[in-house]
Amino acid sequence: MPVARSRSENGIELLMPEVMFAGPDGRLEGRYHHCKEAGAPLALILHPHPLHGGTMNNRITYTMYQSFQRLGFSVMRFNFRGVGRSQGRYDGGIGEIGDAAGALDWMQSVNPNHGGLWIAGYSFGAFIGMQLLMRRPEISGWVSVAPPANHYDFGFLAPCPCGGLMLHGDADELVPEPAVRKLVDKLNTQKNVEVDYRVFKGADHVFASHAEKVSEAVEDYVGRSIGARPMALAAD
Repeated sequence: MPVARSRSENGIELLMPEVMFAGPDGRLEGRYHHCKEAGAPLALILHPHPLHGGTMNNRITYTMYQSFQRLGFSVMRFNFRGVGRSQGRYDGGIGEIGDAAGALDWMQSVNPNHGGLWIAGYSFGAFIGMQLLMRRPEISGWVSVAPPANHYDFGFLAPCPCGGLMLHGDADELVPEPAVRKLVDKLNTQKNVEVDYRVFKGADHVFASHAEKVSEAVEDYVGRSIGARPMALAAD
C-alpha cells in the first residue's frame, strides 16, 4: 500500500496510511488518514467481532472510513488485539475497549487542536464504540451500524451523553430489527438525546448490496451535524 508523508499539528511526521501504536496489551495495527486542514475533527472506526472474521478491512468498516475522510476528518481504523498484526488475544470485549481507547489517545496526541471527536462502529464494533462513548466525554457524536442489541446489554447507556445515527437492516438474520428499534426508542426517551434511526429495506447483517446506502446515510447525518459537504477522495 502506498505511503505518503505528512506532519500533524504538533509537528510529528506521519507515515500514512499504515500506523502502529501502543495498546494496553501490545502494539496495534491501524490505517490512518490525516486531514491537512488545521483543527480537523477526528473519527475512529471500529470493526466487527474478531472471532467471526472481523477486521479493519471489513467492507462496511472501510466504507465508513472513506465517508469520514470525504467529510474532512482525520480518521483511523485499526485491528483489535489478536487480529492481523495487532498483538494480544481476544478478551471478550473488555480489553477491546482499552484498544479503542488507545487508538483515541494516539489520534489526540498527534491532533491536539482537533475540532471534535466522533466514534463509529459496526456490529461488535458498535457495542465497543458505545461503551467508549460513556467513558470518554470528549466524544461529540457517534454512528452505530447493526448494533447487536440482542446479544449484549446496552443498559449502560443511561444516560447516553449525546445523540447519534443508528443504521440497521430489516432482513438482519443475526440481530432482529425489533431489538434495535427497542434500544432506539429507549434512548430517545432520554433528555436531550435524539437518535436518528434509519432502517434499510432488504439489508441483512453484512449489508450485502447496501454499502453505498450506508455511506450516503453517514455522510448525510455527519455532514449536517458538522456543517460539511463530502469531497472527492484522491486515489491511494
